[in-house]
Amino acid sequence: MLIEGKVVLVTGAGRGIGASISRVLAKEGAVVAVNYAHSRDKAEKVVAEITDLGGKAAAFQADVTSAAEVSRMVEQVHSMFGRIDGVVNNAINGRQEGSIEKSSDEDYLNAFQYGCMGVIHMVRAVRPIMQKQGGGRIVNIVTELWNLAPENWSVYMSGKGAMVGISRSLAKELGSDNITVNMVAPGWMVDEKVNPDSEGSKNFARSIPLGVHGSADEIGNACVFYISRLAGYITGTYLPVTGGRITQAGV
Repeated sequence: MLIEGKVVLVTGAGRGIGASISRVLAKEGAVVAVNYAHSRDKAEKVVAEITDLGGKAAAFQADVTSAAEVSRMVEQVHSMFGRIDGVVNNAINGRQEGSIEKSSDEDYLNAFQYGCMGVIHMVRAVRPIMQKQGGGRIVNIVTELWNLAPENWSVYMSGKGAMVGISRSLAKELGSDNITVNMVAPGWMVDEKVNPDSEGSKNFARSIPLGVHGSADEIGNACVFYISRLAGYITGTYLPVTGGRITQAGV
């Protein structure tokens, strides 16, 4: 197991990609702190799935846009497990798609709260713990849209674009603490909300160089790599997990 015994906190882990990341981390030996803001039942279900397979996990409530709630959660995770080796910043909520005319200031500010401030709150809370441990790993879940840049996604990009920028800066700032900061950029992945047998999914698969509509578990695999010893000398990087769907330079 690549990350056996590592304690990893995953935000927004009760559903979607976050839930898949949590399950994959557990399969590779991690102790997983499953964060949720409101969906306690879903988070507890993820925990049960992990523990039923012999893994170790627990659910922790916090809205990542609140510095106080994040600080409280980090203290709880540290108290329960004794350390925090990695964090996967995945949480997102609110409207993401829409033209600039139909999107409100609140939509943009909300996206920024999750994409930027949620990461900042988490890093501020875990950095002292990681410093005392001699290092740690931060993985930020960004997006392939950073490269594709389609219209009507400026709300989403106001958060994810900020996440890309701060990730690169924090990689340098935290490097002296032996804390790496890397980015995983998912494409449209199959999770519990996606039917891979639908025509939409099949058509999408045909457009991918690898010819497969990828599972959200692939995002978990990338997170495992960044948290593992194999990525100890890697920081500040942006990894598209898209089956090859990149249409412009600038990664």
